[in-house]
Amino acid sequence: MDEFLPTKIMDLLIDTICVVDEAGRFVYISASGERLLGYAPEELIGRNMIELVHPEDRARTLSMVDEIMDGEPAMHFENRYIRKDGGVVHIMWSARWSASDRLRFAVARDVTEIRRVNLVRSALYEISEASHHSTSLDALCRRIHEIVAGLLPATDFQVALYEPDTDRWHFPYAVSETHDPEAVEPFVPDGDSLIDLVVRTGQIQVSPALRPVSSASTSGDWLAAPLITQRGVIGAIALRTRADHPQYTGEDRELLQFVSAQIATVIERKQAETRLEHMALHDPLTGLPNRTLFYDRFDMALEHARRTHGQLALLFLDLDDFKSVNDGFGHDVGDRLLCEVAARLRRTLRAEDAVGRMGGDEFTVLLTHMRDHADARQVGRKLMSVLAEPFLLDGARVTLGTSIGMACYPDDGDTRETLFRKADAHMYVQKHSEAAR
Repeated sequence: MDEFLPTKIMDLLIDTICVVDEAGRFVYISASGERLLGYAPEELIGRNMIELVHPEDRARTLSMVDEIMDGEPAMHFENRYIRKDGGVVHIMWSARWSASDRLRFAVARDVTEIRRVNLVRSALYEISEASHHSTSLDALCRRIHEIVAGLLPATDFQVALYEPDTDRWHFPYAVSETHDPEAVEPFVPDGDSLIDLVVRTGQIQVSPALRPVSSASTSGDWLAAPLITQRGVIGAIALRTRADHPQYTGEDRELLQFVSAQIATVIERKQAETRLEHMALHDPLTGLPNRTLFYDRFDMALEHARRTHGQLALLFLDLDDFKSVNDGFGHDVGDRLLCEVAARLRRTLRAEDAVGRMGGDEFTVLLTHMRDHADARQVGRKLMSVLAEPFLLDGARVTLGTSIGMACYPDDGDTRETLFRKADAHMYVQKHSEAAR
C-alpha cells in the first residue's frame, strides 16, 4: 500500500483532521483546514491553537482541553474560531488525548451554516413571541435588540418609524453602548442620511463609521435595513459594531434583511394594538383620557395616598352655557372649543396631575400631593382664570364661564364613588349659585 495513502485520505476528507502537541501547538492539519480557517497548513504548524479561538470561547475551550488531557474524550464540543479573513466560524470537535504520543488528535466540522439556520429559526420565533408578550413598543424594540444581538454584533441599535399622518419620523428606541455622541447621526433624516438611503432604495445598506477610527475610538460600521410591510416601508432599523469587531459581511446583510421582514410585521402589529388601546382609553375629540382611563388613574392615585397617608383632590369642571356656543356658532366651533379647553388644562396643570373628559362639556382633574384644601382651591381658581380668557375660533371671539366642584381625600371621603359624588354635587351648587347671580 502507498505509504502516503493515509495522508491522501485525510486530505480528501471534508472534515478537518488536527493534531496538536501538549502545549497546544499544531503539528499537523489536513488540507481541508485551509477551507475551514483560511490558513494554509504550513501557516498553522507550530502555532498555538488557542490564539485562533474566539476570545469569548477561550476559557471554556481551555477547560475542555484539561478534561481531554485527563483522559476524557470530547464528543461534539462546539466553539468559535477567528478565520484569517476576520470572519467567525463555528466548529464542532471530537477529540482525544494520546498519552503515549503526548499528542491531542481531533476532528473538526464546520457547523456555521447549521447554527445560522437554527439561530435564525429561533430568532424568528422569539421575535413573534415578543410581539405577544411586550407591553409597549419600547419593550418590543428592546427585546428585538436582544434577539438581533444574538445573531449579529449590535453594540448600537436604533429603530426609526415613519408617521404618515404627520409626515415625520420618530425614534421609539435608540441605544448606544459605546456612549458615542454621534450614535444617532445616521438616523437623522436630512435627505442624505443612512435612513433616507435605506427608505429611498428599499434595500439594506452598510455605512462606514462617521469619523476616522482612531486608537481611542469605538465606532464601527453601521448596517441598516428597511422595515417593509404590505403598506410599504414603515421605517428602518440600524445596528453598529465596535471598531475592534470584524466588519459586517455579505452574510450579515442577508441575515438582517431576512429577519427585518419579521421585525416589520411585529412592529406594525404592536403599533395597531397601541392605536386600538389608545382609542379605547381616550376621548377621540380632545385626546384626553376618557372615563375608563381616568377612573383607573384615580384608583391608583387613591391607593397610593392611602399607603403613604397623603392627600389628593378631585375637581369637576362644567363649561357654563356651552350649549349656546353650539347653537350660535355651530358644532364645529363647539368641538374646537372643547379641544382648546383641553389644551389649556394640559398646559396649566403639573405633569403629575391628570385631566380627563367625562363626556359633553364635563372635565375632571386629579391633583396629587396636595398639602391641604387651600392648595386645591388655588388650582381651581387658576383654572377658572385660564378658561375665562377669550377663545378665538374661526374669527369668533368666544368667552365662557366654568363651574368647578371639589372633593378632597381623606376629608371628603375615602372611596372613588364618594369623592366623585361630592365633587359633582359641589359643582352643581357652584353652577346654580352663578346662575342665580
